Amino acid sequence: MNKKELIEKMADKAGLKKTEAEKALKAFEESVVDALKNDDKVTLVGFGTFAVSERKSRKGRNPQTGEEINIPAKKAPKFVPGKLFKDSVK
Repeated sequence: MNKKELIEKMADKAGLKKTEAEKALKAFEESVVDALKNDDKVTLVGFGTFAVSERKSRKGRNPQTGEEINIPAKKAPKFVPGKLFKDSVK
């Protein structure tokens, strides 16, 4: 399912116009991104949690030359599905 199909599905299920569903989805996306930028997490009970994961710096190897390189620390977004979500996909 792509974004357009998701918007259509949301509009049908919620009884909204497609433009309203698109605005709602965009607002959700922006809200999650803003929260993660501020090192907050977003928990939707039963669905899952969006959070920021901090990765430590580590040593790696260049696969072409075999040279050892340093991979810097960074932050990465992650999603952990909730129990109801996991159980419904089984």
